[in-house]
Amino acid sequence: MANSIPESHSKRNGTRFYGFHTFAEPGFPVTFAGAFRDNVRQFIQQCAEPEGYDLVGMPIWCTFLVYEDRGTVLPLYTIEENVKHSVSPFCDYCRCAGWSHRFVSKRKYHFIIPANEEWNIPLEEGALDVQTHLLHGLIHCNGLGHLICINGIQGGSNFIRGREIMDLWDRICTALHARQITVEDLSRKNATDLRLLYGVAYGHSWFGKWGYRFCRGSFGVKEHNYERAVDILSSLVLDQVVEDFHVANNGNKYIKQLIHHYRGLSDTNLVTIRDLLRFMLALKPKAPTAKTASCTNGSAAYFPSWPRKESVAFSNNTPIKRCSSKFPTRLGLRKCPLSAKEKSSAKCRKFSNLAANLDSRWPVRRLEQVAEVIVDALLEKKAGMTRQEARDAARVHIGDTGLIDHVLKVMDNVVVGNFVVRRSVNRSTKILEYTIHDLEGGRDVYEPRSDFFKEKPFNQVIATAPVPGRCVFVDVNILYKNVLMGYPIQDSEFSSVNLAVQTVLHSKHFVKEWPFRDEDDDSFRFICRLTMSSFDENDSDLCCDLLHRECVVVPLYATLGDLRLAVENAMRDTYCVMENLKVTEILEMEGVQEDEVLFGVIESGGEIRVRGGGLDLETELRYEGGNENWTVRCRCGAHDDDGERMVACDICEIWQHTRCGGIEDSDAVPRLFVCDACCTALAPAQTRCGDGFSEAADGGGGGAVRLPDFVAEVDMGMMY
Repeated sequence: MANSIPESHSKRNGTRFYGFHTFAEPGFPVTFAGAFRDNVRQFIQQCAEPEGYDLVGMPIWCTFLVYEDRGTVLPLYTIEENVKHSVSPFCDYCRCAGWSHRFVSKRKYHFIIPANEEWNIPLEEGALDVQTHLLHGLIHCNGLGHLICINGIQGGSNFIRGREIMDLWDRICTALHARQITVEDLSRKNATDLRLLYGVAYGHSWFGKWGYRFCRGSFGVKEHNYERAVDILSSLVLDQVVEDFHVANNGNKYIKQLIHHYRGLSDTNLVTIRDLLRFMLALKPKAPTAKTASCTNGSAAYFPSWPRKESVAFSNNTPIKRCSSKFPTRLGLRKCPLSAKEKSSAKCRKFSNLAANLDSRWPVRRLEQVAEVIVDALLEKKAGMTRQEARDAARVHIGDTGLIDHVLKVMDNVVVGNFVVRRSVNRSTKILEYTIHDLEGGRDVYEPRSDFFKEKPFNQVIATAPVPGRCVFVDVNILYKNVLMGYPIQDSEFSSVNLAVQTVLHSKHFVKEWPFRDEDDDSFRFICRLTMSSFDENDSDLCCDLLHRECVVVPLYATLGDLRLAVENAMRDTYCVMENLKVTEILEMEGVQEDEVLFGVIESGGEIRVRGGGLDLETELRYEGGNENWTVRCRCGAHDDDGERMVACDICEIWQHTRCGGIEDSDAVPRLFVCDACCTALAPAQTRCGDGFSEAADGGGGGAVRLPDFVAEVDMGMMY
């Protein structure tokens, strides 16, 4: 169903529309040739229309994008947030990305495409904090920004894929001359962390396809640690993996069968786990080849498809069609009779066909999405679910409760993917329950596809594991869960595998940087920065701030005085601390008169250093990380906030990670907390911790003292 234009806009003349897949691409009718702070204003003026309302005092503009394949119009909102009037003037995303000591920029621009159900309604208060938007990006007026959320098909979009949204975001950033954009990669698919899966398979995260690279890691992880960890995991040799799993699991051959199956399908030699994962992730449905038959060794084998349309078995070199009756019988193919289980499955209705025949106001794809969410919920719970439980689980991902109820009403004996969902009355509780069953085997399925081996020994689960190649998703998740997350042997050669996995998982922050571009036009462009000698105070923090470079554009025949004034205006327009900046000198232009023309004196595209004064270093709006002067010193090596949960010692007031202090993520932060160092200084022999004792004197990490009990035993005056 195509979305109509909101009535407030349909009555306007001259409403502009842009193609979703071509918006802001090279050759776009509007040319942006300045710095981001100027380009975004031009974008709002020429490509967007003001809304008839604001969002908590913040003006809103809307750009209409047409999704060409469906003729659907969707809104791209641009919201300007003035930090002086904002309830959140500081930027938590900057703080977690390691940009705490950058100067506060005056304005933030939010780019938002709401969830499908909200395209025709105004943005509501709290819209900046919602994680269900299809797109939410924030860019400060200095060109530094953050990609906050992307939600494709699995995240709630009816038909727009995540990669399509990322393409649009990347084009917008490139066109408007963004400088650096960070993203916290927490993306998951079927309970698989994509930064680990893609890191091993491709050497970078999913966002690496658009140029995002390592920015900073949590728990003290540095870039060289991340690169080394990826190398260790991606270079695991498959032959060694087969041998180790054979030894560790009492001769169980499933991992060996899985690896040999995909090796047989590949036209190239698969040597490492990276080779295998790349091949599996790139598999597309296609007809079986002669090589497929040669890898089966006379046993039933299934050609992988994504998703699986049909299965083909080979016996005595004669291909036999086993499943789908939708495909015509070809030369050399003969149908085999359906088994009792297949006949039972045949009585079920395919949900997509059922949804297509429903008299529903929701599109079929939307109904299918809800059904898939319910299936995932049933798989994760590992047991039957009441209607209310299924409804609550779907509500986490789907905002329309009427849509959920509509789907639950018809979900009885329906096929969704490779599973059958049935509805029956529980004999014990007398309550209607939904259960899920495997389409192939007819058995109840209570382990998630991606967590097939979760909390179960390998050799206990392997008997019910699917046949290698039947579903690539399942096979990838089996390798992820067992080879990456639970390697069975940790001898001297593989002792670093678990550590490497944790290192990659702790590397969440990635950044893309756009190089400075000097356009071929009649303007001079410079990268300018203030030098340390501009200020009297000897503040080491300023070293980070003043390496901040700003782009300045002046006409070709501008004078030195024009350039100095342009630098002043650019800095004043960008940073709160520079509202009264006065540029006194441009170091690269010493000896040049104020009224002398720049043309022929200096080349465009270079960097210039300026001196000046008038910075308001006492303002509260100084650093993006806020005004609190707090110290981070953790045993993992972290010296700054990295977004992970932290706690401050009640004695030395130094912050550290709760995990590093012996507090599990599932535990609440204690009311009183004393770090190991203070614990050792106060009670060097044995310190009581909770219900037991820990050797605090060795500094080896018996955890931190977390108790009111300790306070009761030590004179509080000694602590200070």
